Amino acid sequence: MRHQRRRRTLGVVTAHRTAKLRNLVRALVLKKKIETTHAKAKETSAFADKMVTIAKREGLHARRLLITKVRDPEIARILITQIAPLFKGREGGYTRVLRLGYRAGDGAQMALLEWTAVFEAPAKKAKKKKAAKPSEKAPAKESPKTADTKKEPEVTEPEEKKDPEKKKGFLGKLRKFFKGDEY
Repeated sequence: MRHQRRRRTLGVVTAHRTAKLRNLVRALVLKKKIETTHAKAKETSAFADKMVTIAKREGLHARRLLITKVRDPEIARILITQIAPLFKGREGGYTRVLRLGYRAGDGAQMALLEWTAVFEAPAKKAKKKKAAKPSEKAPAKESPKTADTKKEPEVTEPEEKKDPEKKKGFLGKLRKFFKGDEY
């Protein structure tokens, strides 16, 4: 009998359920938000909140507890160094579950599970501009004698576009076949 059993079984045995929750928490830590079914999201939310509570204690014992529960030292390190400091002044409610709608295949209620704290976006690297070659610099000022003569407009040849035929693989062969170049 299931008296006083409040947790969702998610339709699987205990070992499978704990492994599934570990993997969902691992994905949540790495990606900051995940999309899953509503039942899995609610269970993962409770499990992730417990992991953050442990991570807020810092210390060696807390790190070892996290490693035993999540089974990944890198995830434990991220929880302690990046996620737990964001929730120092909070006593719970580290994650939120937002309903998204129903999945087309089986009609399951989908949900978005995310952290309640705002994470900084990674800084984008600025692209370096290539230095202009000396030959490409603006032409030097012309002498007044040549400025009096009419300038003829320069005729530029249109640049040739790259042929899509140069692509290799199945699609390239298919293009050649339909153009009639092959066979």
